[in-house]
Amino acid sequence: MDKIDRKILMELQKNAKQNTKEIASKVGLSVTPTYERIKKLEQQQVIKSHVVLLDRDKIGKHVLAYCQVSLLKHKKELLDNFKEQSCLLSEIMECHHVSGNFDFLLKVVVGNISEFHHFINEKLSVVDGIAKIQSSFVVDPVKENSIFCL
Repeated sequence: MDKIDRKILMELQKNAKQNTKEIASKVGLSVTPTYERIKKLEQQQVIKSHVVLLDRDKIGKHVLAYCQVSLLKHKKELLDNFKEQSCLLSEIMECHHVSGNFDFLLKVVVGNISEFHHFINEKLSVVDGIAKIQSSFVVDPVKENSIFCL
């Protein structure tokens, strides 16, 4: 990956809806080489997906919480089960297996506290192998960014 590829990636991160002509003019290439570079980056899975970022408040998803989950034991079977089950829960936007005082960090988005209560009690806490769940609610999102610095 060279400097031009990095410029292309930065442009796509800023606005994936840009057409190839717009990106080409910003990175100093003609359309065809820019198109070929984008396709190559997609084939190499550097570009994993083109997505739309939504305004949570405008779609009624007002509650953002981070849940720290500890498992009963560090057994492969329990870890694999938790990973599999967490992928099935639509409220979980991100799930990270982490080191430290707990095993998993979840980013959870729901409409209100009642929905969060239902999610914890009826969906998350019934997953086999969980010892402890601690939740923190986002009061003021100071910085939210989807752009990697390249």
